[in-house]
Amino acid sequence: MPDDNSFSNEITTEIAPIADEGDVLLHAEEIGVRASWGRIFGPTSLSVRAGGVTVLAGSGGRGRTALLLTLAGRMRPSTGTLTAFGRANDAHHLFSQAAIADIDEVDGIDQTIRVSDVVTEQIRWAAPWYRWVRPSRQEDLERLCGPVFGNFALPAMKDYVEELPELTAALFRIAMANIRRPPLLVVGGVDRLTRIESADKLLSRLVDLGRDQTVITADVNGARLNGVRDVVDVHNLTDDEFVQLEQHDRI
Repeated sequence: MPDDNSFSNEITTEIAPIADEGDVLLHAEEIGVRASWGRIFGPTSLSVRAGGVTVLAGSGGRGRTALLLTLAGRMRPSTGTLTAFGRANDAHHLFSQAAIADIDEVDGIDQTIRVSDVVTEQIRWAAPWYRWVRPSRQEDLERLCGPVFGNFALPAMKDYVEELPELTAALFRIAMANIRRPPLLVVGGVDRLTRIESADKLLSRLVDLGRDQTVITADVNGARLNGVRDVVDVHNLTDDEFVQLEQHDRI
């Protein structure tokens, strides 16, 4: 077994250049998603410009969650045209260009494990299959979480995820999902924060991330929209309390 110095836990993060300020990175024309039991959302049309933060304003629920999953390439539109990164209805290419965070359907974290375990696991997932990855250290936490947390305090390696304050937990989930920093970052869950102050702080961090990535999020629970580039109204977001997003309905 190699010793701790044989391999580095460093993850190469290549930030793809975003388009010019006025360019549309993603355009949805009358898209909708249906499952075996019926319509999840749609038809919905919207455009997202490259760079900065775009907030989708629309009713909450599973329809909006499904829209976020679709904009990150995790679900395919059943109808309409979704053009992203110059390709139309190419969900797999969009998947490769996007990270999605703070949406339980795709990035839920086991609440009964420690922060150190989550960091180690994410580094292992991101590393080549042949590379041995040692248990994570404080410097790994700082390197991976620092860009998302900014001046906010990082969690301790020994902390249990379930015991993290809500803002810390949300930022941690974003950091773990955004480990490779692809050009598009889709973030849900902002409106689940119970304190407007927490939503303000989280949105400020997304604005900072929007300097190097295109960030899409949804309603922000009354948070001030300082620094947000666009607020886009979205319609026809179906919400049925008896409907669930089944695994086979996602890519």
